[in-house]
Amino acid sequence: MSADEESGSLRPPLAELGPPQPLLRTLAPLLRGLERPLRAWLDSRRKFPLSMMQRAELEGLADDLKRHSDTLDVEKPLLVVMLMGGTGVGKSTLLNALAGGPIAQASFTRPTTRDPVVYFHHSVKSERLDPALRVCRLVQHDRAGLEQKVIVDTPDLDSNDLTNRDKLIALLPVADIVLYVGSQEKYHDRLGWDLFKEQRQRRAFAFVLNKWDRCVTGESGVQPDEDLLADLKAEGFQNPLLFRTTAQLWLDAAKTHSGSGIPPKPVDLPAGEQFGLLRNWLELGLTRLEIEAVKARGVGQLLTQLTRIAETIRPPDLSAEAEKVKAAWDRTLEEEADVQADVLVGTLEPYQTEVEHHFSVEDQQRFRGLMAAYLRVTTRLRYAGSGLRDKIPFGGLKGKLLGGRVDTPVEWNLGAFVQECARTAGERVLDQRSTALINRLLVEAEAKGFPLTLLTDPATSAGRLDWRERMTLAVIEALAEVEHQATNPTGFRRLVRGMLSWLANTLPEVALVATVGMLLWNFFVPTPSVTPGMFEMALVVLIPLVVIVTLHLLILLLLPVRWPAIRHEFRKQLGVRMAAELSRAYLAIPGEVSAAITDERKQVDALVAEAKQVGDWLAERQQAARVAELYGK
Repeated sequence: MSADEESGSLRPPLAELGPPQPLLRTLAPLLRGLERPLRAWLDSRRKFPLSMMQRAELEGLADDLKRHSDTLDVEKPLLVVMLMGGTGVGKSTLLNALAGGPIAQASFTRPTTRDPVVYFHHSVKSERLDPALRVCRLVQHDRAGLEQKVIVDTPDLDSNDLTNRDKLIALLPVADIVLYVGSQEKYHDRLGWDLFKEQRQRRAFAFVLNKWDRCVTGESGVQPDEDLLADLKAEGFQNPLLFRTTAQLWLDAAKTHSGSGIPPKPVDLPAGEQFGLLRNWLELGLTRLEIEAVKARGVGQLLTQLTRIAETIRPPDLSAEAEKVKAAWDRTLEEEADVQADVLVGTLEPYQTEVEHHFSVEDQQRFRGLMAAYLRVTTRLRYAGSGLRDKIPFGGLKGKLLGGRVDTPVEWNLGAFVQECARTAGERVLDQRSTALINRLLVEAEAKGFPLTLLTDPATSAGRLDWRERMTLAVIEALAEVEHQATNPTGFRRLVRGMLSWLANTLPEVALVATVGMLLWNFFVPTPSVTPGMFEMALVVLIPLVVIVTLHLLILLLLPVRWPAIRHEFRKQLGVRMAAELSRAYLAIPGEVSAAITDERKQVDALVAEAKQVGDWLAERQQAARVAELYGK
């Protein structure tokens, strides 16, 4: 009803359009089908975060979906008309005038409405009321025109008592139509207008400018109703329903009316007063068709708002960014692996003599007889100055490191020894580098457009892994590989090694037997016999020794076991393994997070699709009722 609609007639109800279809009873289970996945989605753990405001909005929408589904799943739905306004605008007086008597507390002491008043037909059981309304002051009536309507008088929205405002906020989600009540002094105050703009997307709104007798004083300037209509049109209400009332005059007339029925029209009403139109609109204009239309329109707005919010919280597609981050991280992790490999190799530098000793001992396992005995003696003499026993507190391992044959040399030299080296490297450098690596990876990810908050937790968790154990294993595997290559060469080295090994295991004994045989031959066979002197007797030792030394020199020349060669191959093998470990720990994170975000995006898309499907179904089946003026665009 526009500002220029001054006639007393009211458009006829739309009963001639035929009985309404069972729209709302069908809509109720559809809303429940939306509310359940929405709550499940809210309660689930997600990678993509929600802000506090987004979560609050979605939880409010879930509550509204449940409330609507419960209230619609009835034979005769109830329409909740809620009076909202500031202090002293006459909401309670308006409700008393509509009721024809003082049912709601009204006074010049402000604020007046502390307990909300619920005015409903006696045929409606209180159990049918929304739980939020059951705790209010309940007043029943027998007005047939208001049988399916529930009118609620709420606390003042601008009350100094914050509990009153909280009560109003708690009741607003129940409202189907909000009757915004203002007066000449207070029809566009900030609190009320902000609340109206917040709620207009979910509720139907009609407007009452009460105390109209104070507005028609004949003074020049823009009248309050014209100013309010201009503001409403600016908010998208092209033809808003605005009733100009003087509720106090109608209440006074009702008090003096002793008969039954509707009280007579007061005398001396100001021009343009429309309380009668408001009462007729509530009782006759809002038929079941309009009630269902309002209910359905409210659900449609609810679905539109759900779709809008869901689209704003839809996680982005991060697959392209994940590939960029993976490529950037791959380079960074390779660089970090090189640095960590250098650090670990550096911790072995002080023990290069011991490492050479270990490789020499292991290499001696292929020799037998005189060569093996010679190498054992020379090795002990060569590494007699090794400080391994003093440098590494390995307890029972000390007795093994330099003495005798070791059946499992990898274990004694690569177990506790490498653990100590990894611990030293971790304390000196690697622990700090792990933290710096995480920060570097996160900075690179942010530069590639990947949200930093999504990677912080998984990257930090990867950084908390037992990296010392992983480094120890990598060092052990690298040294074992180097040892395997040294003791089992391939190609030409394998041929040379095999030939030298055969010669070393054969020639010393052959030289010894040949020397002894020659001496015995000279002593027994020739006549006269030759008695060997000291020199000839020494040849028994010297000739095999010369053979052994010669072979040893060939071994050292052709198959050297020296730290520089070991270090080069060890550094190469360790770098490969450290890169593999770092890649295994970090490189999959962007892809995993992106996949999880994609799944969450699909969930949001499915929710939006379901909401749009219900909205389209509702739009197709909604009856053409004249309630558009209750909604802005």
